[in-house]
Order: sequence, then structure tokens, then C-alpha cells
Amino acid sequence: MFTQPSKVCCFHICRLGSSNLLFLVPMLLGYAAMVLYRPKCGIITFFLSFGYLIGCHVYYMSGDAWKGGGIDATGALVVLTLKVMSCAINYNDGLLKEEDLREAQKKNRLIKLPSLIEYFGYCLCCGSHFAGPVFEMKDYLEWTEGKGIWAHSDKGPSPSPYGATLRAIVQAAICMAVCFYLVPYHPLSRFSEPIYQEWGFWRRLSFQYMSGFAARWKYYFIWSISEASIIISGLGFSGWTESSPPKPKWDRAKNVDILGVELAKSSVVLPLVWNIQVSTWLRHYVYERLITKGKKPGFFQLLATQTVSAVWHGLYPGYMLFFVQSALMIAGSRVIYRWEQAIPTNFVLLKKALVFIDFAYTLMVLNYSAVGFLVLNLQESVGLYGSVYYIGTIVPITLIFLGYIIPAKPARSKARMEQ
Repeated sequence: MFTQPSKVCCFHICRLGSSNLLFLVPMLLGYAAMVLYRPKCGIITFFLSFGYLIGCHVYYMSGDAWKGGGIDATGALVVLTLKVMSCAINYNDGLLKEEDLREAQKKNRLIKLPSLIEYFGYCLCCGSHFAGPVFEMKDYLEWTEGKGIWAHSDKGPSPSPYGATLRAIVQAAICMAVCFYLVPYHPLSRFSEPIYQEWGFWRRLSFQYMSGFAARWKYYFIWSISEASIIISGLGFSGWTESSPPKPKWDRAKNVDILGVELAKSSVVLPLVWNIQVSTWLRHYVYERLITKGKKPGFFQLLATQTVSAVWHGLYPGYMLFFVQSALMIAGSRVIYRWEQAIPTNFVLLKKALVFIDFAYTLMVLNYSAVGFLVLNLQESVGLYGSVYYIGTIVPITLIFLGYIIPAKPARSKARMEQ
């Protein structure tokens, strides 16, 4: 059986000390908006919470401390902000007609206002407080009450979380070991050393790749630990497979697919395998809500979503550069994909060549772009991009323009619809 938590709010008391009080402001603003003006509580909470987060980013400017392994309240505040906003937006959606809603809106909307204790418990759920993952209020309520997929099922007794938890812990240990091994050989400080400027183009590009590759294991580690904590609580359970006999799925807390990131065949799939729950949040609460009914999404929706993501991470120029680069990277990868889909199936080698080109393109542009995310400083980021002749910027832009010059017939396939 799952251990159901009592409906009490457990504040996350830790080394942050009085900084924990920062969390009360967006939480109370969001709840007040839901109580006082439900018809617009979603948009009100979005701008108030985001504005407060931006103010904290300006005050703390935590990026330099994070690079050195430090931590402060803004690390937890970014996760909390998404929870506060999604709760208010879903409560707002509860007033709308069901036929006007997307599937995600229908699934997550709240008809009834959560109690203050339920709301605080959701916002400060300890297993996801520092690094996520983000999850929905409706799922949290069903978990605490033993309803929905957590109710007694005819598919068998409630599954044991211990095997999945152990897997996540082992994965975290491996990631920590890889991080400790790789980072000393590829330190970010090397970028500012004279030896980096003495290297040739390929050596610089390969070092940018390895520095990004080494840095990612830190995120793999913390997300794996968070995943383990959510799984063992039971909240990580996400249903049963269709196999016979059915097996439990534990991917509600899954925030990264390591092999999916490192061996991504296309930039388009990266949001589906990296920081998965935040990417899902951005898709449901930003990207999809910017699409005009009856029209297809375009580059504007993609760029706006990436911009929101950049500001959410912090106000360092490196974040903005990275996420603008990400928008270009994904748009360029879509062009390659359309070309590959337009080639007749009997041209097997040509199709495979384009698949490989998309893989190599993703590998190169991702790690080139990640430099901005890692060093944060504008002058240093631009200088490092320039040290490899801006190849990760020029190639995506060139592909986007070529997509207009050499158009491909849109593929009417499931894969195309997913992209």
C-alpha cells in the first residue's frame, strides 16, 4: 500500500533559514487571486508570481554562486513559481466550457478551490522542493486522498515503489561518480586560460562539447535523487502498462532520459528528454496557450516559450543566449526532418544520411549553445561563440533560410504531428 500523507503542510526547513519566508509571498498572492477573482486568477497569478521571481533573481543574482556549487532560495523558488501559476490557471480553467479546452486542460482543471492546507502541502512538497519535478495539483490531491490511479485497482494490489526507487538511487550514484570524474578534466575556468586561445578550431569545439557533457551529469544526479524521493512516496506512480500482466509505471517524477539527451537524433526531441516536467509545463501553460484557435504554431510560439524559460531560469545574458539558440536549433532541426520525410522510401541511404546529419547537427549545436548557459556572462559567452566562428548560430539560421528556398512537402504522419 502507498503511505498516504496527512493533510498538513510540512515546511522545508533547511540551511536556507529565513529565506524560506520568500516562498510565502507568491503562494499567498496566488491563493488570494483564486479566492478574490477566479475569472482572471490565472493571468493575475502568472504575472504577479513571475514578477516576484524576477525581482528575486535581480536581488540574489545567484548564477555565479551556482557555478561554484552554492545554493540559495531562488533554486527552490523557480520550482514553486511553476506550481503556484499552474494551480491558479487550472482553477481558472474550471470555469470554462469543456469543449473549448485542450486535453491537458480537461485533465488538470480544478472545479473546487483547494483548502489552504492542501495548497501549502502541494507547494512545499519536500520531495520536489529544491529541484522539481513539477507536478499538477489535481494529481497531488488524488494521491493524498487515494483516488484516481491511486485508488484500489482490479489490476492488482498497489505496486511496491522500492524497486523503482533503488533504480533511481543507483542512477544518481553513477551520475555523481561520472560528474566527479569528468569535471576536473573539463573545468569552465579553462575557457579563460591562454591555452584555450592557442588551440585550433576543432580542439576548441571539442572542449566546448566535453565541458557541456561533463556539466550535465550534475543535473542528472540531482534529478535522479529527486525522482527517487517522489517514487518512494508513491506520488511517482503514473499508471499501468497495457502488457499482460500489467506492470506499474513510475515516470511521473522522471525529469531526464540520459541516453535520450546524449544520443538525441533530433533537436526536436530534446524538450521531451531534458528537464521533462518543466518542458511539459512550458508546453501546456505557455506554448499551447499562445496558439490561435484554428491556426498552426510557428516560430513565434517557440521563441516566446524559450524566452519565458530563459527569464524563469534567471536574468543572466547567458540564459537568454542559450534559449534563443535553442529556438534556432529546434527550427533548424525541423527543416532537416522535413527534407528527410520528403525523400521517397526507396532512397534509403539518402534518408539515413539526413538522419545522421540531424544527429550530428544536434550534438554540435546543443553543446555550443550550452556554453552560454554555463558561463552566463555576456561578453564571455559571445567571445566563446566567436572562438568557434559562431558555427552553432550560423548553421541553424542557414538551415531555416534554406527551408524556405528548398521547401519540402509536409509529411502527413504521426511522427510529423508529434514534432
